[in-house]
Amino acid sequence: MLRIIANRVLVAIPTLILVSMMIFGLQKLLPGDPVMAMAGEDQNPQVIAALRVKYHLDEPVPVQYVLWVRDVLHGNLGSSLRTDVPVTELIAQKLPVTLQLAVMGMIVAIGIGIPAGILSAASKGGALDYGANILALSGMSIPNFWLGIILIFVVSVEWHLLPSSGYVPPGEDFWLSIKTMIMPAFVLGAALGAQLMRHTRSAMLSVLRTDYIRTARAKGLLRGTVIIKHGFRNALIPIVTVLALLFGELLAGAVLTEQVFTIPGFGKLIVDAVFNRDYAVVQGVVLVTALCFIVVNLFADVLYILLNPRLRRS
Repeated sequence: MLRIIANRVLVAIPTLILVSMMIFGLQKLLPGDPVMAMAGEDQNPQVIAALRVKYHLDEPVPVQYVLWVRDVLHGNLGSSLRTDVPVTELIAQKLPVTLQLAVMGMIVAIGIGIPAGILSAASKGGALDYGANILALSGMSIPNFWLGIILIFVVSVEWHLLPSSGYVPPGEDFWLSIKTMIMPAFVLGAALGAQLMRHTRSAMLSVLRTDYIRTARAKGLLRGTVIIKHGFRNALIPIVTVLALLFGELLAGAVLTEQVFTIPGFGKLIVDAVFNRDYAVVQGVVLVTALCFIVVNLFADVLYILLNPRLRRS
């Protein structure tokens, strides 16, 4: 197992290098000059020159990239061009918020998607199958921002059940933190749960057509035992793959939901950074997001090995 994990880590290194080059190169294509915005209305030439020297913007782009990578390897992602706050400090403030939202959204997605997918596959062609597919298509078709606005109006404004927006850290008030995250987590989890349902259904149908399932049924095992113990267990590997991708999608793609519910997470941070042409923050946030993707996929690889012992010999 350790050899397999080491191989995955070695593959991740060139991936991170390529991602860092893309991040650094593409952000240079953003319109505008952040130094001109930082210099204020007077735009004193001496101030502009000093800012360019301070942030190495007077150097050629390849030199800027090398200097940035050198700092990153030392744990320094630079400082915000707008507020002069270290990017690592901003990420440390915002990442736990998005992680909490992503975990709660994933719990909702698993709670909806996996049971619905199993029931749909087990009753293929029946009423449950059609009903689950209709719900899945509805979940994938409804825009997140629209569902979020409707939930705020109904649940918060009309029924007064949950806070409409904002964020409270769990350490400050745990239950209030959970309450403020229930609606945004449901908005994210509903859409991802619909995708998970379709993948679970497909994986289960493939397994339920295999010879060992027919053998288990011929032995007279209970239908539930055949579906869950023999079917779902062997369908887990493709489902784990989807879960890893969906969790990474939650970390990177919760921008609209965070905007609708005024959650100060990664999404709002990167949107503000792009609008303010804050290159250092954009680079740091995207790089950390890419690293999270790699870590999640590495965790999925470990789960593959635990779920299927035959992979340990590969």
